[in-house]
Amino acid sequence: MTDTRQDFYRFHNGEKAPLPFASEEYDARLTGLRGIMAARGVTAAVLTSMHNIAYYSGFLYCAFGRPYALVVTATDSVVIGAGIDAGQPWRRCHGDAITYSDWRGDNFWRAVVHVAGRGAHVGVEGDHLTLVQRGKLDGFLSPAQVTDIAPDTMAQRMVKSAAEIELIRAGAAVADIGGYAIRDAVREGAREIDIAMAGRDAMETEIARRFPQAEYRDTWVWFQSGLNTDGAHNPVTARQLRRGDILSLNCFPMISGYYTALERTLFVGEVDDASLKIWEANVALHEYGLSLIRPGLSCAEIAHKLNDFLAERDLLQYRTFGYGHSFGVLSHYYGREAGLELREDIDTVLAPGMVVSMEPMLTLPEGTPGAGGYREHDILVVGEDGAENITGYPYGPGFNVVG
Repeated sequence: MTDTRQDFYRFHNGEKAPLPFASEEYDARLTGLRGIMAARGVTAAVLTSMHNIAYYSGFLYCAFGRPYALVVTATDSVVIGAGIDAGQPWRRCHGDAITYSDWRGDNFWRAVVHVAGRGAHVGVEGDHLTLVQRGKLDGFLSPAQVTDIAPDTMAQRMVKSAAEIELIRAGAAVADIGGYAIRDAVREGAREIDIAMAGRDAMETEIARRFPQAEYRDTWVWFQSGLNTDGAHNPVTARQLRRGDILSLNCFPMISGYYTALERTLFVGEVDDASLKIWEANVALHEYGLSLIRPGLSCAEIAHKLNDFLAERDLLQYRTFGYGHSFGVLSHYYGREAGLELREDIDTVLAPGMVVSMEPMLTLPEGTPGAGGYREHDILVVGEDGAENITGYPYGPGFNVVG
């Protein structure tokens, strides 16, 4: 009996679905990528990360242990997707899609070489391609040369289009809705998990209302209390809230792979004098930081100015991480525009079209007066003369002593 199973094939099942952006947006992004390729002498880009594949094609994959790619040449843009996804990659991508099967090992690379060709000058993402997959790339594609284009693609992603800013603005509004839902749910005896779910449900409902033709995934809340506020990324627990607890509200609506956030310090019912002093200091730092977000100032300059502010108040030792970061196609498990983080080692100069957060955090250890983690977070769109704050939920003790 003849085995007719294919290593890879096109499965264009159904009609193309509406993507997060118009075709013209993706064409402009691909034009930018091809400009990068031309400048580097690259003839075939093999992009493997979730963020770059989504940025240039609109398709956000679910790996589950399988590799994916977007192969871009001077004429083609082709998503390489796994058979388990059937026609969904083609429906949800700008351009073409090829499906590879599980019938034989390394069919992914057979599909890649079908588009990229052998002997090409290949552009890759050095911060994503594993040693194992790099070895297979060499074996299947026999590239004439391999160049890391990840820093160039990151630089392209850091400056947002008008359409991206519109989507990010919608995300900030959704985050505000989650924040208000969480505030309404705070009370003594409530569990972190229950309050987190109230915020998440409110955001997902609003995303579905605003974007009825989208895919929905990954929206989440980290709601922390007491000791659990000491880290920005501490998971939710079943701890019950007590009067006088410090709280950290963290809302993350995800719209078509685009991340936005709202983060606020709150207290349950009352705030003691020592905690109020630290909270007000962090709010003052936050407001100073907001005033520094403008074109022409570098990330490092902003970080140093904020460090000086804290040092003058003998609080610098309580700072736990950088003062802000970029927004775009990123999540807590994929993507990061590291070239646009407000840290001492980042020399990127802010420019119109960039979108950054201001999110200072101070953490005082247990046993210290005012112990806990204090964090405020706003999103700012950098313009020609300054920056627009698109976060609406209020910060500070006047609004956030609740329950």
